[in-house]
Amino acid sequence: MRKIIVLSFITLDGVMQAPGGPEEDISGGFKYGGWTAPYFDETAGGVMVKQMKSADLLLGRKTFDIFANYWPEHADNWPGINDVTKYVMSRTMKKSDWKNTVFLESVADIEKLKNSEGSDIQVHGSGELIQLLLKNDLVDELWLKIFPITLGEGKKLFASGTISAAFTLTESTVTPSGVIFANYKRAGEVKTGTVGE
Repeated sequence: MRKIIVLSFITLDGVMQAPGGPEEDISGGFKYGGWTAPYFDETAGGVMVKQMKSADLLLGRKTFDIFANYWPEHADNWPGINDVTKYVMSRTMKKSDWKNTVFLESVADIEKLKNSEGSDIQVHGSGELIQLLLKNDLVDELWLKIFPITLGEGKKLFASGTISAAFTLTESTVTPSGVIFANYKRAGEVKTGTVGE
């Protein structure tokens, strides 16, 4: 069985929309694109290089479009990106010129992929796909990059449909600019009780 790992840039108020650039995703009139840029320092860069290891990718169609238009010509910045398999969740797109691209259409396709043999599967961006994965309890790990800002608007990582689930912190780093890198793994059901029990 393969692990599905969600990697996400989020603000303190949970916004994940358009972290990379002003025009990345302006849907809903979003005007804060590129909000991560002021906080990237040497420490953040080092952790990012470690996290962008060679692993198969599972992407939503919009994120795939962004990646396919950029990464094939910039693979020096992400070694192996052109060689790993890119699984794309889309009901409309059926082919791509980017090598090693496979299209999926349903949750059942994702479950079959998760139960196959192979490397870990990383999910980058792909807000709608992440909601689907969380709703169907298909996320094994969350690798969050939490930035010290609030935006008050935008697409959120944990939107409607997220099931209750417990996670355990496995690794964390705080950068000089205040970004918290926190890796969590799925740890069963949420437990309740009284403080002090």
